[in-house]
Amino acid sequence: MSDHHSPKPAPTGPFVRIKDLSGGNGDEPVEDIRGFATAADAATFARRYVRDSVERCRTPGADADAVLAAWFAFGEDAEALDLDGEHWTSAAEVRGFAEKPPRTRTERDWRALDPRRHLPNEDDDSAGEEEGE
Repeated sequence: MSDHHSPKPAPTGPFVRIKDLSGGNGDEPVEDIRGFATAADAATFARRYVRDSVERCRTPGADADAVLAAWFAFGEDAEALDLDGEHWTSAAEVRGFAEKPPRTRTERDWRALDPRRHLPNEDDDSAGEEEGE
């Protein structure tokens, strides 16, 4: 018998959970991003999100250990989850990300897969502007 009650409704479909490693949140997620068509889309988004976060923590000349230390102190983690049991976490790949910078921009381009990109954003100062392709 479980006495754990979630105040949020159960998620449906694949989603990505973002965690701010620098905050005092501990294991509490910062955000759940929903709207992915498939578990694979959610996993690719999460992988690219973590990859981008690692790169933002990279400083010139830093070795993999220094990059990882910076990411664990200041970065953001992501995991892709699906009710069917599919999931992706950064644990298996984050060291590789720290060891070798990405070869292409696509490896960091989580925005292209973000289901929120089609939603109006009142905080977006670039409304109506298109990014260069």
